[in-house]
Amino acid sequence: MYRARDRVEYERWVTELERIGDDLDLSREARSCAVDLFLTDVPETDRSKRAALAASCYAGALIAGDGRTQGAVAEAVGVSRLSIQQRWKDVLETAGLEPPNW
Repeated sequence: MYRARDRVEYERWVTELERIGDDLDLSREARSCAVDLFLTDVPETDRSKRAALAASCYAGALIAGDGRTQGAVAEAVGVSRLSIQQRWKDVLETAGLEPPNW
């Protein structure tokens, strides 16, 4: 889990996540899950943060039952679909959740 000050420290990325949520028309629950997932394990480099943000958005939408395709999320975030494909299960595991095996 993350600390409250992490949300302040990474406010730029949380704001970016909200913009992406608007672009994808994600529910409040999906956005909240995505923020929680992202802040649980924020990468060191900005380049990695963008991919982690995309994976968190995708996984958060799945958890909330508001799923979007990896392609749609990748386009909204500005990363490759492969970036999401390689990271979303790790994002869930880091948060203590068991990813599906499909």
